[in-house]
Amino acid sequence: MTSPFKRLGADTRYTLLGLPLAILSFCLLVPGLAAGTGLVVVWIGLPVLALTLVAARGLANVERSRLPEILGRPVALPRRKSAPAGSRWPRRMIQPVLDMQSWLDLLHGIVVFPVAIVTFVVTVTWWALALTGLTYPLYGWITSSIPGNVQLPELLGLGRGYTVDSLFYVALGAIAGLTLPLVLRGAALLRAGLGRALLTSVAELRERIDDLTEGRAAAVSAEAGALRRLERDIHDGPQQRLVYLAMELSRAQRQLKKDPQAAHATLAEAITATRETLDELRALSRGIAPPILSDRGLAPALAALAGRCTVQVDLDVQTVERYTAVVENTVYYVAAETLTNIAKHSRAELCTLSLTRLGDTLVLSIGDDGVGGAHVAKGHGLAGLADRLRAVDGELVVQSPAGGPTLIVAEVPCG
Repeated sequence: MTSPFKRLGADTRYTLLGLPLAILSFCLLVPGLAAGTGLVVVWIGLPVLALTLVAARGLANVERSRLPEILGRPVALPRRKSAPAGSRWPRRMIQPVLDMQSWLDLLHGIVVFPVAIVTFVVTVTWWALALTGLTYPLYGWITSSIPGNVQLPELLGLGRGYTVDSLFYVALGAIAGLTLPLVLRGAALLRAGLGRALLTSVAELRERIDDLTEGRAAAVSAEAGALRRLERDIHDGPQQRLVYLAMELSRAQRQLKKDPQAAHATLAEAITATRETLDELRALSRGIAPPILSDRGLAPALAALAGRCTVQVDLDVQTVERYTAVVENTVYYVAAETLTNIAKHSRAELCTLSLTRLGDTLVLSIGDDGVGGAHVAKGHGLAGLADRLRAVDGELVVQSPAGGPTLIVAEVPCG
């Protein structure tokens, strides 16, 4: 977290340097735009407009580089379209004219000028009030002794003299000093908000579209992977048992007439196989959508998962709220798959599972004291979990050095 003094310094620097940059932008871009649009009928205007837009782009890049310090986070950078490969120089020269973001850069360079003046004046005024007011006792004895000099306290009917003036100006400076961080923060955010709206909003929208596209592809990939695993589990488990059961029943049918006692034993084995098949099918159905999850929520469902795990699980669920089906199913699926991987591969003796809510995010943390080495590379089980989380704008973080321990953290938006 940025300290108040660093924040005050950053806001001051941003608003003070913003005015010369705004003057430079205004003086370059307004004449360039006027000349370019005025001469466009004789074709000279297009190169002038192109050069003006290139200048606007450069000045906008300077502003974009200053925004993260004020906004407290990185900003999206626009992606420029290049001229088609093999284009001649006239086509390449007028490419900026065809770029919408370049026109937004130009608009920002013009409209930021009055905003920069206001924020600059506010910054200088508040700093001047704070510094001159608080230091008035150091020089006020000179101004108070000037013949005919009427001070503000006297005009307000508060009296005259060095003591009255000092108390008044020090109080005024203290008020300005106390409000200085808030006023400068507002001034900086006013200008930064204009920059964000014109210089980065289109790029942020494109990044969001890319994220949604990636999330949709991840959802399709995760669903396909889950179906493949389900198909494999059914093929390797219940399907094989059903084939065996059919063979046993056929054998019992042949034995009924020749050896009823042997047929009875075969039927007993078939009944046992039937029960085992039902158990496997129930286990598979719990992995898809367990009734306890839809009926009672995440806390009981995770407790049931921990109770079935072959590794000892230390469970800590700090939220008992109900969430949307998508959120609960995602958290449950991640927990079930992770515990299964721990039981199969980690050689761990103890596992910890915690679920907490931080703001609008559910945080599922699962750790073990096993051999480590887990990662989210393609082709591994954790890659499917990462895809499933991306489908709901979630995130998977894996810390698993060779030799352990392993910590897997899944963040799922729930707001």
